[in-house]
Amino acid sequence: MIKKVLIANRGEIAIRVMRSCREMGIKSVAVYSEADRDSLHVRYADEAYLIGPAPSSESYLVADKIFEVAKKSGADAIHPGYGFLSENAGFSDRCKEEGIIFIGPSSFAINTMGDKITARQTMLKANVPVVPGTTEPITDTDKAIEVIKEIGLPVMIKASAGGGGKGMRLVKKEEDIVSSVNAARSEAKASFANDAVYIEKYIDSPHHIEFQILCDNHGNCVHLFERECSVQRRHQKVVEETPSPLMTPEVRAEMGRHAVMAAKAVNYSGAGTIEFIVDNDLNYYFLEMNTRLQVEHPVTEEVVGVDLVAEQIRIANGEKLRFKQEELSQRGHAIEVRIYAEDPENNFMPSPGKIKTLKEPPGPGIRHDGYIYSGYEIPMHYDPMISKMIVWADNRKDAINRMKRALTSYILAGVKTSIPFLKKVMEAPDFVEGKYSTHFIEKNQDILHPDTDATEEETDLAAISAYLDFLNQQEKAAPVSNNEGSKNPWKEFGRRKGVLRL
Repeated sequence: MIKKVLIANRGEIAIRVMRSCREMGIKSVAVYSEADRDSLHVRYADEAYLIGPAPSSESYLVADKIFEVAKKSGADAIHPGYGFLSENAGFSDRCKEEGIIFIGPSSFAINTMGDKITARQTMLKANVPVVPGTTEPITDTDKAIEVIKEIGLPVMIKASAGGGGKGMRLVKKEEDIVSSVNAARSEAKASFANDAVYIEKYIDSPHHIEFQILCDNHGNCVHLFERECSVQRRHQKVVEETPSPLMTPEVRAEMGRHAVMAAKAVNYSGAGTIEFIVDNDLNYYFLEMNTRLQVEHPVTEEVVGVDLVAEQIRIANGEKLRFKQEELSQRGHAIEVRIYAEDPENNFMPSPGKIKTLKEPPGPGIRHDGYIYSGYEIPMHYDPMISKMIVWADNRKDAINRMKRALTSYILAGVKTSIPFLKKVMEAPDFVEGKYSTHFIEKNQDILHPDTDATEEETDLAAISAYLDFLNQQEKAAPVSNNEGSKNPWKEFGRRKGVLRL
């Protein structure tokens, strides 16, 4: 039985795993870089060990250092979180060699589904619908051009060995084919040390819908329904929700069945995600599989009522799944937003710095997964996501309203964040009506990035509202000084950098 887990990760996902470990009576071990000495995940763990300098290539990605800490601490299992070593087949095998339980799938599953070409071939054999396209990797530009002309424009060029939007190009015009192929291969080479690409037919107005799956080591596998992930910026998810407003019960059941078939095709074990691309007519095609826990897993937990991290640990312990497919159901509606330390009005440039004030939104149905606190210095070395806000309500309309209220009540001063942008997403008619695709941000530029500035009166009213909300969240609100000659504290509060930006 697992008694101590080393979390080979940082930030909010490390804390998320530690919380489940604590509830299960399992000790947790944190690792941290020099830049993360003051990170909350270091304080939350039962033990913490320094593993190197700030660059992840010298710390979080160095397997030798991870295993050194595992042996020193007596950890009998490693949870990789997401990112870093989570989809590294060699790391999974190394755990087995070292006699440490890897809380994740086998290296076979990681390798098979991690390579997009092999994954497509595997899905075709398993009779899972796949987007029309190539089934062999292409490493020659002339061959790629030939294939594109055979398939017909528009097409998507994708890196065979990667993900996260890297090495990906949409080609709509014939004159863009050569430059797009070369750019995709060059970026794939730089990001994944592999310039092989594959080409697939582009689906117009695509919806990105994924299914959460859980499989044990005894042949049992279930899906925990879908997540709608179509609000994306540069192929990176920004907002996720479940249930999907696009879905019907019939299509949901059929896609769920295919998701389970996909997982079983590689003898999957643990938590994973089968991603589909869906058109407006609800035709769906396998996109890829993430052989790890997803950033957006909390919306599934809120609606289905299953702790996915706890289930990962139980599966790694050799236990059978505790529920059958017919025992699972969706209840209510959940939405997650990813909060980044970045400036939405300056091309989303990262905004590292010191957090002067942090007040998480209060009230029922709100979950905040983060790793920051007042006084914390956000390092520049890692992904700028600082927290995730998740809300749950009985229905989608109430969930949107709750998220709007939560974002308005979220006080974070000192750095610029994506909160103002996320508020606009929640208010956009296409999102409110649930009629959006992966083109949502591109289509709603006038709403998400308006050119007009707020009037002084609007600024003052918004500042007063923000200040009153701030006072209401204080345990003991101090009286506001009215000394003559002093500046208007409400206006000053509202205009303070990082607190209110209209």
